[in-house]
Amino acid sequence: MTGSIEQGTSQTHGNTHILHFLVRVPRPMERVWEAVATPEGLAGWFTAADVLEPRLGGAVTLRELGSGRITAWDVDRVAEYTVADGDRVRFHLERDGDDGTVLRFTHEYQGEEESEPRWRARFERLIELFEG
Repeated sequence: MTGSIEQGTSQTHGNTHILHFLVRVPRPMERVWEAVATPEGLAGWFTAADVLEPRLGGAVTLRELGSGRITAWDVDRVAEYTVADGDRVRFHLERDGDDGTVLRFTHEYQGEEESEPRWRARFERLIELFEG
């Protein structure tokens, strides 16, 4: 099984932008969880997590996005970080066969658009981590 980025969509509602991606990762959910819900994992493909208190309501500081709170936390399934200016980054994991994971990603933000190609490049790095 190889990883893939199957879709990337962008919506705009007034000043709110929402990016969605569906990413297939060729590793079990528990391994992918580490990549989206630990400082070491996030730093390997996305950005440094200077603070990450792994619980609902815990503090989080993502270097590229700012500081805020963990607004959803379901171990091995959902990690959602809401940071500066209401930016929300959500990772929702689902099993994909015996050894794979589907990552449903959402980034909701205000103001200047975060580029879809930039997130696609990040997810390519994530897949490379697991395939390398």
